[in-house]
Amino acid sequence: MKLKIMAVVAVLFTLMSTSTYAAATNEKCQATFAKFKELGNVPQLLAQSYGYAVLPTIGKGAVGIGGAGGTGCVYAGGEHTGNVSMGQVTIGFQLGGQSYSQLILFQNADTYKEFTKGNFEFGADATAVALTYGAQAGATTKGASASAGDTKGAAAWKRGMAVYTIAKGGLMYEASIGGQKFSFKPLTD
Repeated sequence: MKLKIMAVVAVLFTLMSTSTYAAATNEKCQATFAKFKELGNVPQLLAQSYGYAVLPTIGKGAVGIGGAGGTGCVYAGGEHTGNVSMGQVTIGFQLGGQSYSQLILFQNADTYKEFTKGNFEFGADATAVALTYGAQAGATTKGASASAGDTKGAAAWKRGMAVYTIAKGGLMYEASIGGQKFSFKPLTD
């Protein structure tokens, strides 16, 4: 048990001491968002959405017990409304480390307000669609597939949100978003 606790502390220290945990800038968020807009059914869902959050880099690592963290920007009506930080602790069979970008689309004002009212957490049943940058990906919030073809998945929402990820590097046996906790800070206080 002591070994697992030491592993978690080491993972969290590594995440917080690297540039992957540094505050995301609006420019980094916009550059990452531009990549997401090219993939899967993101353009269709974006046209229906009230707003979105984009986290350019989330670092994640685990040896049995894991941790993840990152920062990003939140937008409504195309305007940068605030910043968000994300943390996650997971327990279970998992091993490795990875970094990825994440996009969360809000279907309506109620979902946006729920996310931005302070602290928001994805439930254990939350899922994300993994997209491959540079290739077509068929995706819904219930599953994903990537190929070199031009097939795109049908637009789908789950509880007023659609969540997408793009892997940046690393290899990890486990990839869930359940338990992610977000803290929102508006640009104007």
